[in-house]
Amino acid sequence: MISTRLYPVPSLTVSLRQARLRSPPINFQRFRLRPISICCAISHGVDKGEHEKGMTYKGAGVDIDAGTELVRRIAKMAPGIGGFGGHFPFGDSYLVAGTDGVGTKLKLAFETGIHDTIGIDLVAMSVNDIVTFGAKPLFFLDYYATSKLDVDLAEKVIKGIVDGCKQSDCVLLGGETAEMPGFYAKGEYDLSGFAVGAVKKDELIDGKNIVAGDILIGLPSSGVHSNGFSLVRRVLESSGFSLSDNMPGNSGKPITIGEALMAPTVIYVKQVLDMISKGGVKGIAHMTGGGFTDNIPRVFPDGLGAKIFTGSWEVLPVFHWLQQAGGIEDVEMRRTFNMGIGMVLIVTKDAADKILADSSVAAYHIGEVVHEEGVIFS
Repeated sequence: MISTRLYPVPSLTVSLRQARLRSPPINFQRFRLRPISICCAISHGVDKGEHEKGMTYKGAGVDIDAGTELVRRIAKMAPGIGGFGGHFPFGDSYLVAGTDGVGTKLKLAFETGIHDTIGIDLVAMSVNDIVTFGAKPLFFLDYYATSKLDVDLAEKVIKGIVDGCKQSDCVLLGGETAEMPGFYAKGEYDLSGFAVGAVKKDELIDGKNIVAGDILIGLPSSGVHSNGFSLVRRVLESSGFSLSDNMPGNSGKPITIGEALMAPTVIYVKQVLDMISKGGVKGIAHMTGGGFTDNIPRVFPDGLGAKIFTGSWEVLPVFHWLQQAGGIEDVEMRRTFNMGIGMVLIVTKDAADKILADSSVAAYHIGEVVHEEGVIFS
């Protein structure tokens, strides 16, 4: 059984109908598939040799390089992919679209019974992507699939989606509920989402004006967010800890490992749009799969890279625990996890000074743009 959920939003419908498409349909940009978003459920035990030499994302079943190769092949069929979303000319604006899921974080939702915030993660993964263009999210649609529909459980999940839409000031326009007997394990489900936003053509943020000396401002994350959970689950499996154990090294209010890992992804939309409105923002990178190493360079012109000041922000206890329990090398941590920074803005020095001087804003000066491609950690 498949049912479509559509919610009437007259004001939104009118505004879209009033816009006029002036460019040919073939003139578009397709979003780049994030290779790290490939998820793999791990069912086998932990290899002792792997633990001794340090766990890796590839060892946990996710091959970033294979994903990159897929993107390269897709680029041959659909030239123009790149960036965190796709933008389509629509009158004097661009419609900006993004789609994503929450990966194997769902496995932890099933194990912890925390279902009311996973929908926030779902919305966050798409709206945080499209805001990197300076686009304000307009609407969101979801896809919920399960073998046997549990109405109470589905309601909890969709409530989280509604909460995520409220946080990002967009409309839950509709969705799809698919009941597919025998396809999923009992009590399990899968999620995906799709967001559309808009930005005036002359206000599009594309990173083209970034120059050496520009400043990297990092906005703090709430934890792991929604990437790297195949490796997280592998670490948990081998650590001897359970999801109900207290998170080691947490100096504040006691929190279980399960609660720390299930902390919902921060939705940065309102904060980022406010910063953009004050000027000086040249590029934005969403710290999803690929971490610092793969995401920040995606917004730079050729010939430029980033120098990251390690120690310039607070690395949350969950990352210290993951690294220690899994024996994970620094380079692997930085390529898999957000390490406590969920969004990076590349801004002018004047804009950076204003952001950092605002005591109401949680932000860090985490680096600068340099004349060397890639990411350097100092």
